[in-house]
Amino acid sequence: MTFGQQNTESEAHEQLNYAVEKGINFIDTAEMYSIPGKKETQGSTERFIGSWLKDQKRESLVVASKVVGPNDYFKYIRENLGFSKEVLQGALEKSLSRLQTDYLDLYQLHWPERNTNYFGKRNYKHEENEKWEDNFKEVIEVLDGFVTAGKIRHYGVSNETSWGLMRHLEESKNHNLTRCKTIQNPYSLLNRTFEINLAEVSQRENVGLLAYSPLGFGTLSGKYLNGNLPENTRLKLFPAYSRYSSKQAHILTQKYAELAKELNMSLAHLALAFVNQQPFLTSNIIGATTMQQLKENISSIDVELSEEILGKIDEIQELQPNPAP
Repeated sequence: MTFGQQNTESEAHEQLNYAVEKGINFIDTAEMYSIPGKKETQGSTERFIGSWLKDQKRESLVVASKVVGPNDYFKYIRENLGFSKEVLQGALEKSLSRLQTDYLDLYQLHWPERNTNYFGKRNYKHEENEKWEDNFKEVIEVLDGFVTAGKIRHYGVSNETSWGLMRHLEESKNHNLTRCKTIQNPYSLLNRTFEINLAEVSQRENVGLLAYSPLGFGTLSGKYLNGNLPENTRLKLFPAYSRYSSKQAHILTQKYAELAKELNMSLAHLALAFVNQQPFLTSNIIGATTMQQLKENISSIDVELSEEILGKIDEIQELQPNPAP
């Protein structure tokens, strides 16, 4: 999602080439990227990936994208931001065109249409008069049609709740439609809300987590500790991205940094290895703006945390559970 603002096209291709050389085969993007979302750069990440993807062995890669949900800010993408058949068809075709591919392995609903908790919102408050009407079956029927037509192989959800995920599964089962395979939600040392309810759904229903922000916008690299704000970092460039910058999150990050130092490993390795070892995980969605960061992130796959270390992580988490939902 940094391809198009923080990263140039050539930098994007360099990162993708290195990642594939190291055995990575899953590439995740979205129609709204690069971030922060704006009209001038909308779709740039897909375009950068597409100009690289056209020269690759397509069948060896798992390529995923997402369609935006309702949010008035994104009306520069299209006026109607619901998940109607017309909208989904148009959005998918544009993503396929930008990505220069005939199909997506995974197509995801970026966030729900209905009023619910996501993007750091706590404490669900029901809106009796919300405009959304239950349309799970209709949306899945459209996605099922994409599968039948060979436009997508599977579909997934993102920023979804336990109730929403179970409704997807229920409608698919009751009407013999394609089944939701993945859920892309935040998960990191600073946000373990997935474990409260969704982890059980994930494992009992075999819907894998695609964990986003495993380093909390770079916070869990430790680069923002002690009041540091390095040049060209996300928080320096885009101060509004403060989801992982609360006082409570800073306190926990410092504790995790001290533990990593005791273990003679980087904080990034500690944070990513923790995510990698979760039984409900399907993919850890790392992101980087420099090759140095990418190499460190990828090498975290070689780090294994013992039960003793995982216990120490739990002890730290208990001090301030989920400070950055």
